[in-house]
Amino acid sequence: MSESHDLNAISNDLFAVRKEKLAILREAGEDPFRANWDQSHVAADCPALLPEGAEEGPEVSVAGRIVALRVMGKASFVKLLDRSGVVQCYLTRDALGDRYDAHFKKLVDLGDFVGVRGRLFRTKTGEVTVRAAAYGLVSKALRPPPEKFHGLADPEQVYRQRYLDLVANQDSRRRLLTRSRIIESIRRFLWSRGFAEVETPALHGVAGGAAARPFVTHFNALDCDFALRIALELHLKRCLVGGLDRVFEIGRVFRNEGLSRKHNPEFTMLELYQAYTDYRGMMELIRSLVQQVCREVLGSTTVPRAEGGEIELGGEWREVRYKDLILERTGDPAWFSRTKEEKVEACRRLGLAEPRPDWEDFEVTNEVFAKLVEPTLIQPTFVTHIPRQLCPLAKITPDDPDTIDVFELCINGQEIAPAYSEQNDPLEQRRMLEVQAGAETHRIDEDFLLALEHGMPPAGGLGVGIDRLVVLLTGAANIRDTILFPTLRPEVRE
Repeated sequence: MSESHDLNAISNDLFAVRKEKLAILREAGEDPFRANWDQSHVAADCPALLPEGAEEGPEVSVAGRIVALRVMGKASFVKLLDRSGVVQCYLTRDALGDRYDAHFKKLVDLGDFVGVRGRLFRTKTGEVTVRAAAYGLVSKALRPPPEKFHGLADPEQVYRQRYLDLVANQDSRRRLLTRSRIIESIRRFLWSRGFAEVETPALHGVAGGAAARPFVTHFNALDCDFALRIALELHLKRCLVGGLDRVFEIGRVFRNEGLSRKHNPEFTMLELYQAYTDYRGMMELIRSLVQQVCREVLGSTTVPRAEGGEIELGGEWREVRYKDLILERTGDPAWFSRTKEEKVEACRRLGLAEPRPDWEDFEVTNEVFAKLVEPTLIQPTFVTHIPRQLCPLAKITPDDPDTIDVFELCINGQEIAPAYSEQNDPLEQRRMLEVQAGAETHRIDEDFLLALEHGMPPAGGLGVGIDRLVVLLTGAANIRDTILFPTLRPEVRE
């Protein structure tokens, strides 16, 4: 029998043992899944309630999952995990009587949820502890914690059984709670600047606002297809038309593309639009936003890299034109006057994979940027004036008709936030969208163009991939480590 089968057999045996304990509890008239426990304090509250030098503190009532259990003859220690951390409890036969031997020692297991009431005291080692005067089994765990046998070493299981990862891995727990605090801080920053938070549809008749493949679903009631949104942009711009001058949304976006350490098909985007500013106003906004989030959540603008070293997010950030980065990397001052064939040959010399035959000239250049330039941009860098073909929704640069007033904020070797001076000329916008759509003009959002024809004020717009931002600020090695339940292939159970 294989080791995995041995472990499964052990787990099944323990499951049967715990079910037997459950039956004993029920036969004794006890509800092993009680409706409530009067939790007066959480773990993080307890140290402040017992000043240094005090032998005993006030009575508290705590509750949580048993993550450590040391059962002895007349006394036992348990550690309970709640939303704030871990608190130690001390249970004795003297305080609990027969219930200690007949109930606690025989029927309570690692992983169970229990509640404990009693006074705080400090052990000989200095740990703040609850001296149990009473306890109750709140919820019986029928399966033992897996780490007792084989841990959560398999990354697939970490993501598939995140509920166990949150119990066993405090780094993971902290990282995902930090994500929540980052989003809270972002909201506070934007509210302080007069932005209104709005909600826009997740089902779109036309998937617009980005060059990405959508997930398509059929709406039975209307007998037509809808796409899950690939961006938030076009509906938020309708808000600008309607007079909502500063709007943002933090929402889920769906792109039917690959899975990798940097990509998840379902991800969280922040998009915001501010009237009467441009892409330079967005530079100030994103720099101020990130720096405030760092100070509030991390306490520092210096963040570690998973690969080693640090990133400094404080102060001013570098600004450089896209074209200058390409010229620097290729070493060819005449790059932008070369033919497509010459650029393809140069890509071979630079060690890049063969560009696809159907790629246009600008796509060959952008491959150089994506593979050879962007990964080197570790410290925060505003890459400005990108080729106009890469985004049909931005204003063309007045002194360079081949580029658009856009920046891509790159940090730690990847794009964190693009921002535009938004295109508000409805005729130019139609032309640019038609060029992007090619023969597939049915993919153009005509209602958006109709809205634009009613007039949209000049505006700057910004998008931030929340998952990537959390990777950056927490030093995570993988985007899946920042998503509570990342996308996985459905598990086939035998």
